[in-house]
Amino acid sequence: MIIDRLETFAGEGATVVRLTTDSGERGIGQFATGGEAVTTEVFHRFVAPNVLGRDPTDPEALVDAVLESPGPPRPYKYNGTFFLRGLGGVDTACWDLCGKLAGEPVVSLLGGPANPDPIAAYGSRLSRETTADEEIEICTTYHERGLDAFKLKIGKRLAFQTDEDVWPGRTEAVVSGVRDALGPDVDLLVDANGAYSREGAIEVGKEVLAPADVIHFEEPCPYWELEWTKAVTEAVPMDVAGGEQDNMISQWGKTWERIIGDRVVDVVQPDVGYIGGIARTMRVADLAADAGLPCVPHGPNHSLQKIFTLHALAAVENAGPYPFEYRIPERGEHEFMYAPEPRVEDGTVAVPTGPGWGVELDDEWLFRSTHRESTLE
Repeated sequence: MIIDRLETFAGEGATVVRLTTDSGERGIGQFATGGEAVTTEVFHRFVAPNVLGRDPTDPEALVDAVLESPGPPRPYKYNGTFFLRGLGGVDTACWDLCGKLAGEPVVSLLGGPANPDPIAAYGSRLSRETTADEEIEICTTYHERGLDAFKLKIGKRLAFQTDEDVWPGRTEAVVSGVRDALGPDVDLLVDANGAYSREGAIEVGKEVLAPADVIHFEEPCPYWELEWTKAVTEAVPMDVAGGEQDNMISQWGKTWERIIGDRVVDVVQPDVGYIGGIARTMRVADLAADAGLPCVPHGPNHSLQKIFTLHALAAVENAGPYPFEYRIPERGEHEFMYAPEPRVEDGTVAVPTGPGWGVELDDEWLFRSTHRESTLE
């Protein structure tokens, strides 16, 4: 069995990859959201020629073979985020195909249970333009629906040269306001998206986050400043998390080996779409387990990446107490993309248990999308 067709479908907020073998079997995957037009071009020019003709039934071996391929075209000359995003589309399609061939969900192929328990979730807010009152309102609404943990956006994205806030006092007002409104039994997490210098992050961690009993401080410094982040990890009383932007492991550099080996963070967060797929995500999870660190794969939207992340999390033994990032409010931006879409219920989200990813793409969504294909000549 070999791959003889790779198709992309660029639709509402996401680009799907469909893999077809020479015997007609299919699997579906997806690129990481954001920058899909560039990823699609890189995919058909540089990724697909290195994938077509290969056996899809061992995704990890396929991914390694592509990364080590001399080409043409030569992957080592075109490495980086867009190549790995494209390769992640292939990897996730291969896992879906393998699950369908075996009649099992992907989670069981990864060593997890075929019928995993629902996964504990935290509500994740993705806006820095909201006031404290607006944050309190939306978090209160979802707390009443069963969520008892929330992640708030703090600081100003990548403002580490000045440590400025979106507007003066917003971070403290939001964090303390949500804590006061929801009480001590709700867990609070925060995400800075590289907002702070080393000194700024330590100050915020000690003077703003600690008094509000925040348990998780994500990406306090620019992700490339590993020494800054390590200093924050050693200085603040809550767990520091990070890694969603980091995609180098084994081939093409060993950033993840450095992050884990040097204990740069307390919680590692590889992103399935950014790192190059499920196989490489699970490799990071294994490294983290060997080091005694929790691994919580990152996946903050309602596209198929939500499904990939659920399957990975259900197979990771060293995930934390609130492993799944559930985007709120439920905007429904992808609700016609696939079915069934898992929703939060009693603070948890169920993992689809049908063959492969356990979901089916919506035909109308595919019809409306922009189609492109590469075939084995």
